[in-house]
Amino acid sequence: MASSRVKTVCPFCGVGCGINLKIDEQGKLTGVEPQQSHPVSRGKLCEKGWSTAYAIRPDNRITEPLKRIQDRFYPISWDEALNEIGEVIREIQAEHGSDAVGVISSARATNEDNYAAQKFARVVLKTNNIDHCARICHSPTVAGLKQTLGSGAMTNSTKDIFETELIVVIGADPTENHSVFGGQMIEARLRGAKLVVIDPRVTRLAKMADVHLQLKPGSNIALINAILHVLIKRKLYDASFVSQRCEGFEALARSVKAITPELAELSTGISAAKIRTVAELYGQAKSAMILYGMGITQFVSGTSNVIALSNLALVCGQIGRPGTGINPLRGQNNVQGACDMGCLPNVYPGYQAVEDKLVQDKFAQAWGEPVATRPGLTSLGMTKAALAGEFRCLILFGEDPVVTDPDQNHVRVAMKKMDLLVVAELTMTETAKLADYILPAASFAEKEGSFTNCERRVQHIAQAVQPPGLAMGDWQWLKALAEALGSHALSWTNSEAVFDEMASLTPSYQGMTYSGIALAHGLQWPCNQDAPQGTAILHQTVFPIGKARLIPVHQIDIDEKTDEQYPLILTTNRLSCHYGCGSMTRKSPLLERETPAGLLFINPADARTLHIQRYSPVGIRSRRGYVETRAMITDDVPPGLVSMPYHFKEAPSNQLTNTAQDPITKMPELKACAVSVVPLPPGQEPKDIEHLSEGQ
Repeated sequence: MASSRVKTVCPFCGVGCGINLKIDEQGKLTGVEPQQSHPVSRGKLCEKGWSTAYAIRPDNRITEPLKRIQDRFYPISWDEALNEIGEVIREIQAEHGSDAVGVISSARATNEDNYAAQKFARVVLKTNNIDHCARICHSPTVAGLKQTLGSGAMTNSTKDIFETELIVVIGADPTENHSVFGGQMIEARLRGAKLVVIDPRVTRLAKMADVHLQLKPGSNIALINAILHVLIKRKLYDASFVSQRCEGFEALARSVKAITPELAELSTGISAAKIRTVAELYGQAKSAMILYGMGITQFVSGTSNVIALSNLALVCGQIGRPGTGINPLRGQNNVQGACDMGCLPNVYPGYQAVEDKLVQDKFAQAWGEPVATRPGLTSLGMTKAALAGEFRCLILFGEDPVVTDPDQNHVRVAMKKMDLLVVAELTMTETAKLADYILPAASFAEKEGSFTNCERRVQHIAQAVQPPGLAMGDWQWLKALAEALGSHALSWTNSEAVFDEMASLTPSYQGMTYSGIALAHGLQWPCNQDAPQGTAILHQTVFPIGKARLIPVHQIDIDEKTDEQYPLILTTNRLSCHYGCGSMTRKSPLLERETPAGLLFINPADARTLHIQRYSPVGIRSRRGYVETRAMITDDVPPGLVSMPYHFKEAPSNQLTNTAQDPITKMPELKACAVSVVPLPPGQEPKDIEHLSEGQ
């Protein structure tokens, strides 16, 4: 066999960079290179992309089904595993009903896998209990933009960064999280675009910005409403766009009339002069792009934060044109696709409402089975219901909620309380350790399918190597489990058949085929009869809801304030060398060398008060948990704020984070909770969470 290169898509963040996998004569993956002609990545890769081969290397992979017997796992056959899992599911449903079971799918899995997961839940298990990690990243984006624009996705394309006069980045650090796109922002800034960064931390982009608004955590709405106040008072808004394409302007104007920059200064900590400067920059720009991340969504006010940003873009007519728009930066490689596929408890593929009788009839007819009619549980709702004894079985793949969900202790107890936990994974994650059955999953390089990136670009991924051992793709084992439960509803013969069924039922994908997305590096949805070549910019002439809606929103304070016992606010962040729960990037010795353990970022003033030195061992406590790590003293966080990355299972920030939720989307407030920090004795090594738990 001759060596070869297989075109595919990077499996890390939502940018969707094009990569070639290098395969040797023995069919083994030996390396990665960027695709020079790729329209998104333009011949570049970040540290994570270059390390893709480490992420899926065959050592320490799960290669056969495993069954827990007491505290150990033993290999069993696929037939044994599926038949035993099926038997327990039938028993649970017979005793507790269909809503006692559910599925959590994966933003790292393909569109085909995610489509199969939601169909499995709805047709085989007869429940809408299907969710995935968008619940804790961009569910407020889907809910907020759906209300205001009619579509909860990035309105523009990444290439528009080179066509804009003004870049506004709020609640995100693309140089860490979306490094290739972050590099393009730097390039655009060097070419002459103005840059405004709104973030409590001094990020790398903030250090390059024309204006950095270092607001207090959770004061986003107060700031945006004050900017709107200036725009409206000084008539810097686009009156023609507002009158022709929006509704609700008068109510919005009334709601911000009293929210002066001076008033906002009190709650945001930003000077009134700086607020006016940014309002003028945005109002006078011919084109301005808003880009945001989880510093907007991961609050109890998450949906309202998104609506506020939408109000800003709409009032100035900064939408529907090149170099404009409101653009959420999606964290995982296929989180956009998993949402599009209907892996949410309230919508079918294409965001078609579960409660709509016409939609129910459409899918029941297409699938040949009756469907559940009530919205299901969110992922956090499943945890809560499990603790209450009302949710008994979870099937989960490609996610590690024990590390990534808030209040880790709470999640562990829920997982252990279920009658059946089935986890399909590449490696032994913290969640897999709690499973009753572990199924060996194929990685992105070991199967065919498609990913949808943050700019709605649907790209084909080709199988490059064989799965190790008995591992198989997620839609394949879901099909086999469905058959063990007596259903042939997932009777596809290959990935293309899954995609074709999905596209036939999903209006924004209806014009797509494998042959179509394999050409020209994919197609951007909506792609249909009206847009056979896809759509680079949404809302150019009309919104899906007719006129866009301007909706007044008001400042909502963070749920948990500081006090004498917990005097600091903790926020979470990502690091450029790691990704998610670390299960992929921490297999790379190159990336692990860069940041080998968890860190707490703390301001020098707070460090002096607490007698903490650089790299000192410290303990961090919240009302929910306790972790130990080392301190990194830096001016990048202001006094009163500390920050932790969540990639490290030894020092998981989600031992500490708050489960208080946005009432609309049930998004937990991961970006702000009250903590105390204490120095540990000099020379004492921080204990990892496993040893801390043993000592309790």
